[in-house]
Amino acid sequence: MKILPLTQRPAWKALTVHHKKIAGKHLRELFAKDPKRGEKFTASAAGLFLDYSKNRVTAETIKLLVKLAEESGLKARIEAMFTGEKINITENRAVLHVALRAPKGAKILVDGKNVVPEVHAVLDEMAKFADRVRSGAWKGHTGKRIKNVINIGIGGSDLGPVMAYEALKHYSQRDMTFRFVSNVDGIDFVEATQDLNPAETLFIVSSKTFTTLETMTNAGSARDWLLAGLGGNKKAVAKHFVAVSTNAEKVSAFGIDTANMFGFWDWVGGRYSMDSAIGLSTMLAVGPENFRQLLDGFHQMDKHFRTAPFEKNLPVLMGLLSVWYNDFFDAQTVAVLPYEQYLKRFPAYLQQLTMESNGKHVTLDGTKVNYNTGPIYWGEPGTNGQHSFYQLIHQGTRLIPCDFIAFAKALTPLGRHHDILIANILAQTEALAFGKTPAQVKAEGTPARLVPHRVFEGNRPTNTLLADKLTPETLGKLVALYEHNVFTQGAIWHIDSFDQWGVELGKALAQAIIPELESKTPPKLKHDSSTNALIKRYRKMKA
Repeated sequence: MKILPLTQRPAWKALTVHHKKIAGKHLRELFAKDPKRGEKFTASAAGLFLDYSKNRVTAETIKLLVKLAEESGLKARIEAMFTGEKINITENRAVLHVALRAPKGAKILVDGKNVVPEVHAVLDEMAKFADRVRSGAWKGHTGKRIKNVINIGIGGSDLGPVMAYEALKHYSQRDMTFRFVSNVDGIDFVEATQDLNPAETLFIVSSKTFTTLETMTNAGSARDWLLAGLGGNKKAVAKHFVAVSTNAEKVSAFGIDTANMFGFWDWVGGRYSMDSAIGLSTMLAVGPENFRQLLDGFHQMDKHFRTAPFEKNLPVLMGLLSVWYNDFFDAQTVAVLPYEQYLKRFPAYLQQLTMESNGKHVTLDGTKVNYNTGPIYWGEPGTNGQHSFYQLIHQGTRLIPCDFIAFAKALTPLGRHHDILIANILAQTEALAFGKTPAQVKAEGTPARLVPHRVFEGNRPTNTLLADKLTPETLGKLVALYEHNVFTQGAIWHIDSFDQWGVELGKALAQAIIPELESKTPPKLKHDSSTNALIKRYRKMKA
């Protein structure tokens, strides 16, 4: 089907008119008019419950947003992804993270070849390796058991594994230590290794090309650290390093046995790779069975996204609501607020997933967009955020839609803690929606001069996501939910959510500047006057 430019689609035009009609309506009014609103504006799938009733929408809004999704070709775009079409058009690649969690026996074709058997072959090799390390069968160079695992990667090769490890720490093997090094700042590596014994440490070097500057710089330092601690025998490298890569030649040259190289494919984007071999550290931490449950959670949400009607489809609804606020209310950020300490790295993970995917300024055909794309995602776990940035959300001048995430059962029950935690999340969404009027403030006996300061305008939109408890399976569902939420937004905006050219320019310029900083003699500089002056100043200060 031919896709009209976004602002020319009939549903977009209708939403523009509709927005003018309801923009001034308060959630207090919407709830007063419909006492059952809190029951109607909900959806559930795969064990996740979404309450979106505290959003500034009516049934007509949802109807028009669903119509916009239809006019945007979302259904066809979903099928194109699941069937292996090359929807990453600037790199001419399929986008098949959904194949990473497809069950054995499934059939997903790329260039006429079913990739599912390859996926499971890698998963089986990962499981064998994980079992050997976890059981102590894998020994280091000196014969000692591996007790420490350090994942070296950056971007999707770090953020996913870090988030998953923290999220699933409850299920991890506690006699092992897991750490993650990503920053090229040497402090990151030094702090990760300073209290560890090289004889008991395994490094996972995660780089598809095995050329990523930050990752390979850290990997080189890791090799030096290991050899310094083990007497300089280069044969030790093969017992203390494994690779997640596709470049066997460079892996071998580094000193890693290619039998311990776990591969993945160019149809896996970095920020969508935590359930590929990039998740090896996750599997080592929680074990192959829990990792399989994680994949099953992903797959359950994949099936829901592909088959559910849009008006009942969790990722679609959340994606459409994001478009509603981003493009009609000019809300420039989304706060993600998990009331679960284990999910403390979840907002940071979502930052790459969302902003690297949809931070685009041209459409699929290269036309400059004339509407907002890619809101800024940020957040912290509750209740910490309540004592820092919630002030801005409640009484600031910016509209900040919020996603609250909670679980009915605590993984580590402790007295009244969980009930108090959940009471806070429910109270916050209620306060954000309904606020407190001047009349209510006055009725509390507040002095007249303080009344304006204690008024809460309310009408701040929120989603509440509720699940039974945080398990590997639930984590998979949550991550897939946001993956497909991002996909939905990108389809509406008609952009390529799967390339990331914006990360390239700075990296390329850095490669030119590095030798200028390290040169023994003053280099001939050809940058702008600011960059030239900063290079000279740095060289002088370093000397």
